[in-house]
Amino acid sequence: MKLIFTCLLTVLIFFPMRTLADDHNGEKALPRVTNEAYKANCGSCHFAYQPGLLPVRSWMKIIDTPSGHPGGDLSLDKKAKAEIIKYLDQNSAEKSHAKRSRKILASIGSDTPTKISEIPYIREKHHKIKQEVFLRKSIGSRGNCIACHKTAENGDYDDDNVTIPK
Repeated sequence: MKLIFTCLLTVLIFFPMRTLADDHNGEKALPRVTNEAYKANCGSCHFAYQPGLLPVRSWMKIIDTPSGHPGGDLSLDKKAKAEIIKYLDQNSAEKSHAKRSRKILASIGSDTPTKISEIPYIREKHHKIKQEVFLRKSIGSRGNCIACHKTAENGDYDDDNVTIPK
């Protein structure tokens, strides 16, 4: 019995359990956004990006630095801000099991990007797409992931689920 327990404990230490969101799509997919304060405050103006798309230092810069948010100053009440910071910290790229998060972290090194579209890994994935495509009315900008990535809200950015609108 002791041997079985030791083996089980070893397996759990070296092969940590993952959520279903992490396991689908070959671990590429990011967990869906689940925090209501984040969805309500951030998702009301733009796509509520999965926290695993940026390291925690980037999220903190976006939230805590007056000029850190690319879209201008954030007006968050204390309670919402604290809840959002906690959510972003707990689900940032460093804490994600998604391969995409690991690739993002490797590509940025010690940089602290505040725009997902400026991450070297993301830029490389989109390098064949001309700037005018992003400026189409149907897309609007590089930051409008859901315009082309039809399953982005599910954390799935796989190329097979991309449709570039006219």
